[in-house]
Amino acid sequence: MVLRGIFGPWRDQITGEWRRLRNEELNDLYCSPNIVRVIKSRRTRWAGHVARMGEERGLYRVLVGKPEGRRPVGRPRRRWLDNIRLDLQEVGCGYMDWIGLAQDRDRWRTVVSAVMNLRVLRNAGNFLTNCKPVSF
Repeated sequence: MVLRGIFGPWRDQITGEWRRLRNEELNDLYCSPNIVRVIKSRRTRWAGHVARMGEERGLYRVLVGKPEGRRPVGRPRRRWLDNIRLDLQEVGCGYMDWIGLAQDRDRWRTVVSAVMNLRVLRNAGNFLTNCKPVSF
């Protein structure tokens, strides 16, 4: 890793020995955002944008619609909607009506920042209790 060459060895505070930094420690020192977190937050932000478009728009119908016909044999392919639900489950709002939640931009912005930071929302009870659970 290039960062290991930049930051060099690290002296342990307790033992006083020199050691190589682990990847997690290097990432904490460098403070760059994790690419997986960035992708998940942008996907969640895009899903909120599409949810606010309205039901008559084609992109909305593609995202939440169910195609007709028979599916191929084997494991079902993962869809965008499945990824969005998994991202929302990581922050504790996976079983909420995310389309209704996305209508309020301030609440959705809080969810997107929680997905970026991958932490549970501290005030989740305040604004997520109005949402009704959805059955899949």
